[in-house]
Amino acid sequence: MDQPSLYDDDIVTWAEQQASTLRELARRPELSNILDWENVAEEIESVGRSQIHAVEPLPLQTLVHVLKYMSAPSAQSTRSWRAEVIAFHAAACRAYSPGMRQRIDWARLWRTAQKQAEASLHVYDDHLVAGLPDTMPFTPDEMTSEAFTMDWTLERLAAALNKPADHH
Repeated sequence: MDQPSLYDDDIVTWAEQQASTLRELARRPELSNILDWENVAEEIESVGRSQIHAVEPLPLQTLVHVLKYMSAPSAQSTRSWRAEVIAFHAAACRAYSPGMRQRIDWARLWRTAQKQAEASLHVYDDHLVAGLPDTMPFTPDEMTSEAFTMDWTLERLAAALNKPADHH
C-alpha cells in the first residue's frame, strides 16, 4: 500500500486525500453516524496546513538574508547572513514536500521578505537595493533545490535588476 510512503513523502497531499476520503465515507448512509466525520476530516487537513505554516518561514528567512546581503555587501553581518542562508535553506529543503508547491503563497513570501529586509537594514541606515523584481524571481523548485546557493542567488537577482519591470 502506497499510503505510508505518501504520508512520509508528502504529508500535505496525504492529509488532503485522507480528509476527502473521510468526507466521501460520511455521505454513505449505511455507515455509522457515531463518528464526527466532518471534524475528523478537518483535523486531518489541519495536519497538512500546520506543515505548510512550519515551512513558510524558512524560505522567507532565506530570502530576507539574501536581500540584506545583496543590499549591504560591506555590512559587518555579511558572514552571518551567508551562514543563515545556508541554514534556513537546508531546513526548508528538509521540511518541504511537493504538495506544498501550490499551497504556499510564493508572491506573498517575496513581498514579505523585501519588507522585512528593508526594516532590518533601516536599523543600520542601510536600504534595500533598488530595482528588485516585483514578482518572485525564483520558482518553488529553485527555492528548494540543492543548487540554491548564496552566489547563484545573488547572480540571479543582479541579472533581474537589469530587466525592465514586469507588469502583469
